[in-house]
Amino acid sequence: MPSWFRAALALFAVGWGANQFAALLPVYREVDGATAGQVTALFGAYAVGLVPALLLVAPVSDRIGRGRVLRPVLVLSFVATVVLMVGGHSLTLLLVGRLLAGVASGAAFAPGTAWVKELSDAAPGTGARRAAIALSAGFGTGPLVTGVLAQWAPAPTVLPYVPHLVLTVAVAVLLRPAPEPDPDDVATSDPDAATLRQVLGSRRFLTQVVPTAPWVFGTATLAFATLPAVVDVPGPAYALVGALVFLTLGTGVALQPYGRRLATGVTLAVGMGAGVAGFGVGALAATTGASWLVVPACMLLGTAYGFVLVAGLRTVETITPARDLATVNAVFYSLTYVGFAAPYLATLLLSWLDGTQTMLLLAGLTAASALVAIVGRRTSATR
Repeated sequence: MPSWFRAALALFAVGWGANQFAALLPVYREVDGATAGQVTALFGAYAVGLVPALLLVAPVSDRIGRGRVLRPVLVLSFVATVVLMVGGHSLTLLLVGRLLAGVASGAAFAPGTAWVKELSDAAPGTGARRAAIALSAGFGTGPLVTGVLAQWAPAPTVLPYVPHLVLTVAVAVLLRPAPEPDPDDVATSDPDAATLRQVLGSRRFLTQVVPTAPWVFGTATLAFATLPAVVDVPGPAYALVGALVFLTLGTGVALQPYGRRLATGVTLAVGMGAGVAGFGVGALAATTGASWLVVPACMLLGTAYGFVLVAGLRTVETITPARDLATVNAVFYSLTYVGFAAPYLATLLLSWLDGTQTMLLLAGLTAASALVAIVGRRTSATR
């Protein structure tokens, strides 16, 4: 087994644990009587634990090594799932579980992405693509499995979490032989503050990464958390949400290799354009009541997720020295996870506007973000 694949499996397992909750949103509404606002707030609370962990742990992994961070993080991801299992009827315990899952994710994603890149002896951009695919596969497969189990197996707030526990143990065993990268490729001291300021203050970061990164998870989460609230889609409710998550993120995974073949700016433009189109199709579905339109809407929003994620990771990899890569990746992922607040904000919008108006507003915001990135890129190219 290639060394990079072992590191990618760790990302897959933590990604599974991070997003398995998505398919259970209707379960907690129906079984526990939680409101739409409560469950979407629990879904988004994950980012509250994630962002600080991203920013604090990534520099540590630059100094002590990726494996010394990721191996304990797998244990924390396991514990988070156990808390969610025992807290099925307690909003407080569910909140604790989601926060722990966020901390585990934040501690894993940036160091794990850097580790996969450092262990990938291949063309530039390959490591970023492999890490993005591993994360996306975990994000999509977890909810698919939990949705099926919640729909047709007993104990819908307990049993769906068991596969992640088994997966985490297996990956922890497989991760043990994974080597640390060459010390010359990783910082052994604190990141260079001057270099970080230069990278984070660069025109490419401010105009291409900052306005578009929140749409990575903004487009994806709105696809499976908000579209079913806008359009009445017939079918088994729990399994349907899991299937929509898998369709959305699976589309992103399938198309990410094609995004790699394009120039970074083109990949970003296509991704943001797909986001605008996805919300447009969602608006059409809300207007006509045609539930079948949810499928192409999710696929378009999944394309946006996959392409914008790859474009952002490639941009970061291009403009950042190796010693600071995990730290800048942490900032990038922090920006992407702002998008986890999108379903909660959409729930508020739906209390004021109808579904069509909400989808059109989201399309307009996406288009505005894309315009900022395109104008900023052209300005950078002329300087």
